[in-house]
Amino acid sequence: MVQCTPGPQARFVVITGLSGSGKSTALKALEDLGYYAVDNLPVKLLPAFIKLPVGHLDHAFRAALVIDVRSPSFVETFPELFLQMVNQGYSLELLFLEASDEALIRRFSQTRRQPPLSAEGESLRETLDRERRLLEPVRALAQQVIDTSRFTVHELRQEITCLFSAGAQRAGMQLNLVSFGYKHGLPQEADLVMDVRFLRNPYFVDELRDLDGRDPRVVDYVFKEGAEDFLNGFRQLVESLLPRYQKEGKSQLTLALGCTGGRHRSVVVAEWLAKHLQTSDVRVTLRHRDITTE
Repeated sequence: MVQCTPGPQARFVVITGLSGSGKSTALKALEDLGYYAVDNLPVKLLPAFIKLPVGHLDHAFRAALVIDVRSPSFVETFPELFLQMVNQGYSLELLFLEASDEALIRRFSQTRRQPPLSAEGESLRETLDRERRLLEPVRALAQQVIDTSRFTVHELRQEITCLFSAGAQRAGMQLNLVSFGYKHGLPQEADLVMDVRFLRNPYFVDELRDLDGRDPRVVDYVFKEGAEDFLNGFRQLVESLLPRYQKEGKSQLTLALGCTGGRHRSVVVAEWLAKHLQTSDVRVTLRHRDITTE
């Protein structure tokens, strides 16, 4: 029997996270990318699955596995099993999905389902809070953490496709750029936040108000009066920080750029940085959280 050997021959992505955070959507997106998809794999079967004899295949084997609190003893068992597999050299990645309590409560209300950990006499919010606390050790192991609170199903599929596309090269460091509006709240997933509200605001120009920061007219307006000098300096700062974070063991960094509403200045800056920070050593993802929010 030929065993699959550690290394690039086989790639495994474990999807986990809070109930209602979009794990099934993420799994379907990876399946569309050619991953073998398994939902609700019992946690104790993880080592056996990873060691399946796939070495005879004429293509690199890729699998996406949803393992979560539906599996008995998941919280107690998974962290140790995961680290064992990683230390043995298997290409095993952990994607953790989460969302705000408000978003999760809304989703469960729409589906009329209850979280797996629901207990008699416990409110939905209490159940979610308990699950969030239980999953903290698992979240700490994740290479990718995605807050899906403001994602539609379509947007989450796009995000997963961007992160795991077969054609995307796995870079040494991943930089996630998120534009947002302060009036809609800070992105919970942000590692660093830059306030760009000091730049010229197109909102107060009648012919620009209904456009967004991807429109060349908005870009030209924002770039007047020294904006490019700031951007070049800020880009250099980010470039100097990335290797330092990587040295400390981080494989990804989320940088949030904020303006008042999240439609103009923050979008301009995020778009500019995405173009100028993408290198062979850094892979950049870009998301405009509030670009369509009123």
